[in-house]
Amino acid sequence: MDYLVTYLNKIREKNIAQADSIKNTAEIIGDKYLSKFDFCSHKMGLLFGNVQSGKTGQVFGVMCKAVKCGFQFFILLTTDNVALQQQTYERTQRDLEKTNGFIVCSENDEQKFRNHGFKPVIVVLKKNSKILKEWTNKLKNIDDLKGNPLFIVDDEADSSSLNTKINKHDISTINKYLREIRDLSTSSIYLQMTGTPQSILLQSEVSGWKPMFTYYFKPGKEYLGGDFFFPKDKTPNFVRFIDSEGDSESIAYKVVIRHLVVSAQLLLTGSKVSNCLVQPSSRQDVHQLVRREFETAIAEATYNHNNKEFQDELKKEYDSISPSKSTKASFEEVKLKVFDMLKKRKYKIIVLNSRSSDDPEDCKLGCNFIIGGNSLGRGVTFDKLNTFYYTRSTKIPQADTMWQQSRIFGYDRDKGLASLFIPEELYNLFVQINDTNDAIIQQIEQNRKPSISYAGNLRPTRMNVLDKSLLNILVGGTNYFPANPVNKTYSEITKIVERFKDDDEPAQVSLKMLIGLLGHFEADNFDIKGYQAMMQTEIDNDPLAKGMLIVRRNRNITYGKRALLSPNDWKTTNAFDKFFVLTLYQVNGHDSKLKWPGHKDLWIPNIKLPKTKNFYVI
Repeated sequence: MDYLVTYLNKIREKNIAQADSIKNTAEIIGDKYLSKFDFCSHKMGLLFGNVQSGKTGQVFGVMCKAVKCGFQFFILLTTDNVALQQQTYERTQRDLEKTNGFIVCSENDEQKFRNHGFKPVIVVLKKNSKILKEWTNKLKNIDDLKGNPLFIVDDEADSSSLNTKINKHDISTINKYLREIRDLSTSSIYLQMTGTPQSILLQSEVSGWKPMFTYYFKPGKEYLGGDFFFPKDKTPNFVRFIDSEGDSESIAYKVVIRHLVVSAQLLLTGSKVSNCLVQPSSRQDVHQLVRREFETAIAEATYNHNNKEFQDELKKEYDSISPSKSTKASFEEVKLKVFDMLKKRKYKIIVLNSRSSDDPEDCKLGCNFIIGGNSLGRGVTFDKLNTFYYTRSTKIPQADTMWQQSRIFGYDRDKGLASLFIPEELYNLFVQINDTNDAIIQQIEQNRKPSISYAGNLRPTRMNVLDKSLLNILVGGTNYFPANPVNKTYSEITKIVERFKDDDEPAQVSLKMLIGLLGHFEADNFDIKGYQAMMQTEIDNDPLAKGMLIVRRNRNITYGKRALLSPNDWKTTNAFDKFFVLTLYQVNGHDSKLKWPGHKDLWIPNIKLPKTKNFYVI
């Protein structure tokens, strides 16, 4: 039986484009990595796709392909959430057991897992320490695993799987059990899966958690992601900066009117639900405060619904929508529907956090205003989500956490109904995150070493999962030079820069030229290729990107000095905040008094990074 063909035929009945995408992913990973597996080692891989872009369907295709490549035993890991584990289990049953012949087990199905016969078998587990400990012991007693490979799929692999005690020379509980499960078999493939790979890409090789291969799959045409909501060249007209919109009660009132109009449009044209997501803070007392603000706003709208001013506001919102997935209802129809929702209270204000008694199932019908914090993060999905009110911020923001928590992306968003109420500074943070995400994707697609950079105090991920002894944080605006540079070709470097005179002003040159110049150097403990990758990232964003070049000759600099540049040159480089600046010093190494190894003249590169960004390199 060809499990992949059977699975794709089922997908193709509903969505041909999705089936083709899954087939492409499964075939590439299968042919490049799975078919070449030696069945004697443990390999780590990464399947990377945009947040809420259909990663589960893609990985199911990979698992079907894996069966053909000789894998029979599968473990599918979910985040530590009871509802999400059950949801994943039911979907796996529907997609791979009922239509495709897999044996699918939940956390209490040990006997079912044992009695798999000759069929491929999957167990769906939460990344919960108690569950993982129990299944570690159960799997130890299954003889079939001793001589057969194990295929582990880790959904949201960056959230709780990584070792949070790496800097304490210890192993965190979840990471410990995952290692033990992986090592139960003689060989395994551990496929990490996430939409925010920053922390995984910044794992060191010695951690055992760095992927040996990475594959990125593109989302389908209907997907609205970062480039739609946070483009770098202009601010979309559906983004509403709330900095000058009055107090929080006034903003809540505007969000209510907007969402009522959007909900009326959706409900009038066949949709069963319309959701608005409000994320003010991780604090639960703030959630209750915001709930009262929205209750007040809706009460005010109900009281004013017959007033001309209110109806003018409805009309203004109505004029601003241009639904792309339904025919636009008339204003009279929308107005009457809004009146009906207000007078008959056909709406719900739902708070979702660990203390709330509200049920997430209530978000599946009607007009809803959903308020929450951490509980709205990874794995949580809301249908027909088009209205967003986001003010959540932290002192030290983390790019991957912010991206996951926003919940703004997906397939069923309507680009003509979307609206985002947000402070301008926070919006600009998201623009920067999206810009770096695009750079990471391009680097992965071109099989290049990822270069990850962010401005200010924005970090790529939580620092407790990164090995600080191996993590190099290169601070923007700082000068770096190698202590022991080697000129591959001293004469060629000299020839390349012969047109640049010592007393010339800094020259603006192509970044490609600077990358080429750096290629003539080698140095221990100085990542030449890393600096070239950083510059290439800028070129990816702008093929005509420029840098600054300064050339200085006949310098008497003693070997081992902690600073290279003269005070004047240091001051000169600082004048170019937004550029990479490469300063080349020709040092009189032949002078024995200067103590340079080899006693030869040499060129030394000094690199100043753009002040606007910090770079993270392992």
